[in-house]
This record gives sequence, C-alpha cells and structure tokens, in this order.
Amino acid sequence: MPSPLRPADRWSPPYFLSALGAGGIAVTFFLWLYMWVPHPGQPVPIFEDVARAFAAGQPLQQAMIVLAYLGLGVFAVQHLRLMVWNLRRFAAFRRSPSFAEVQGSSAGAGLFGLPLMLAMTVNVSFSASLAFVPGLWGVIEYLFPLALAVFALLAAITLRMMGQHIARLSVAGRFDMTRAGSFLQVQPAFALGMIGVGMSAPAALSASPAVAGLSLVLSTFILVIALVWSAVAVVVGILAMLRHGVVAEQIPTLMNIVPLMAVLGILSLRQTHGMHVHFGLHNTAGDDLWFLTALLAVQIAFLGLGLSVVKQHGYVARFVTSATPSPGAYGLVCPGIGFAVLMQFWINKALVGAGLLAKFGAAYWALSAVVLAVQLAMILLVLALNRRHFGLPREALAVPAA
Repeated sequence: MPSPLRPADRWSPPYFLSALGAGGIAVTFFLWLYMWVPHPGQPVPIFEDVARAFAAGQPLQQAMIVLAYLGLGVFAVQHLRLMVWNLRRFAAFRRSPSFAEVQGSSAGAGLFGLPLMLAMTVNVSFSASLAFVPGLWGVIEYLFPLALAVFALLAAITLRMMGQHIARLSVAGRFDMTRAGSFLQVQPAFALGMIGVGMSAPAALSASPAVAGLSLVLSTFILVIALVWSAVAVVVGILAMLRHGVVAEQIPTLMNIVPLMAVLGILSLRQTHGMHVHFGLHNTAGDDLWFLTALLAVQIAFLGLGLSVVKQHGYVARFVTSATPSPGAYGLVCPGIGFAVLMQFWINKALVGAGLLAKFGAAYWALSAVVLAVQLAMILLVLALNRRHFGLPREALAVPAA
C-alpha cells in the first residue's frame, strides 16, 4: 500500500481532540451571546433575545452578534465534521491489532477521548440550537428528559470503560510507570466532567423541580467521581514524572486540569442555581467570587506548569511545526479554551456579580480583551494544526516536470 500523504491518515486516539477543540471554540462564541446579550425570562439567551438585541442594537453590538453567529456556526459544523471523521477512523482502528495493544496499556486512557468528544457534540448542539432555532424555549421542557437520558448513557459507557481500564491494568500489571509521566490518566475524569456539565443543565434551566432534582443528583455523582479520579491521576502522574521524567509527546496533558476546572466549575454553578430556584439554597455573590477565583488560581498554576515544560522540552518545534507533527498537539487547544471560558465566568459572574467591576466599563473590556486574545490564539492554533494534519504536504502538491 502507498504510504499516507497526511499525518491524519495515520489515525490514533489523540485525534479525538481535533473535534473537541473545534467544539470548544464554538462554545466560546456562544458565550459572547450569553454574557453580552440581555436575556430576561430565562437563564440563557435564545434566538428571540438575540434577534431583539440585533434589531435595537448599535452597529458595534450588531457586529458582535454577527461574529458570534459566524464563529458558532462555522466551528459547530467543523466539530460535527471532525466528529464523524473520527468515528469512521475509530471504527477501522478497532479492527486493527493496535487497538488491543493500546487498550491493554496505560495509553488506553486516550480512548476516553471518544465519550469526551461525544459529550461535546451534545453540548455544542444544545448551544447552537438555542442560538439558531426560533421558538425552542417553548418546547425545552420536553427536551430535558431526552438530554438527561443521552448523558446518562454516555456516563454509563464512560464508567464502564473506566472500570475495564482499571481492571486490565491492575490484573495484568500492565501500568508502565516509565510511560506514565504525564496527566494522560486525567482524561477519563475530563470525559466525565464534560458529561456532567451537560447533565447539570436541566438543574439550572428546567422549571420542573423533579427534572431539576434528577439533574442535580446525577450530575453530583459525576462531579464526585471525576474529582476523585483526577486527584489520583495527578498524583500518579507527578510520581512518574519525578521518577522517570515526562513523556515528551504527552506534555500537553499536563494542562488537562485547566479544562477540567472549567467544566466542573460551570457544573457547580448550574447546580447552585438550580438549588436556589427549587430547593431554597441561597448562594451569595461572595460565594461565586471565592469559588471562581479559586478555580482560576488552579488553572493558572497548571497552565504555568504545562507551558514551562512545553518551553523546556521544545515541544512546539518537535511536535507542532516539525515535518512529522504529533496529533497530541491538539491537546494544547483545550487548556486555552478552558481558561477563556472560566475567565468569562470569573469576569461576569464573580467580579461584576460582586460589584467589583462595572459591566461594559474600561476595566471590564481590558479583562475581556485577555479572553478574546486567548480565543483568537486558539482559533489560529486549530487552523494551523488542521492545515498540518489534514492538508496535503508540499511535495504532494508539486507538479512533476513534463
């Protein structure tokens, strides 16, 4: 058989993160609408809110809405395209000898990119539907039980995979500490977190106490398991790094905690809102300020760790811009997206909510500029990675001499 022309033709589990990154960028554009468009009557903006804001808005606000819709639409489609591509390639990968080899080793944690990607698909579809579908809020209560069923199924699949992963490694003793110097083992917790944040949406949005309560209970189970798993995985990864050094190709996983904090933070905010509306728990602005600041501090600590190791090992030159780029480089996108998302909530829910920052003032836009800069950097990174992994190499494009 001819040798593959593109890196993506040699599929491996880290390519799940290509779809995840596109989906994350789509969500960051939805947050423009969530944070900057008034939506009285419901906790999230819907098509009618945006249409009303566009009709009455100034040119700058109208431009923001147009860009938000373009970004959300383009990257949601990109996510769906890459999701389908990954599912097809994974189906072929399952029939190869490499699948059993990966599944039976510590690298099997990378397979949790599958439920992680699928949970992102549901979350992106929900955000896009709110923005693009008129009249959706009128039938939203009928959709919440369906959404809970889908996320419960994904949670069951993920928990089963986690049990099998532990069983294979513990029974056969196949966990190789010499290849565990990373936070790859955090990925199952990240998958659970992505499922949990979607599972918690009805707790914040549903008018039914029964639906909100079920959402609260199920997402709490997911939250606790994700926290316990991630704590153990971080300890194992640190011990392996101190003893055997970091696994160079898995360096981006050192920042897996960053997006995990974002999804678990939003999950918790949705839960507290639901408990306030339905069950009499009254959260204060000071609670949100402390909680989101603590999560942001954790993110900054792990970003600092990861970026320093990226620089020390020359990761970009070795695995991003080299002639043979690594699919693991898509793991650099998720921390940036996670940081930008949590920063949006910190600015708007913590600082503005506590009265420390005037919304749409100079200081507000100065901080928001940081979010927009990170968002733009992740867009450029995704475009560059897609070009290197999915575009034809220069030698394949050259026209042979007559």
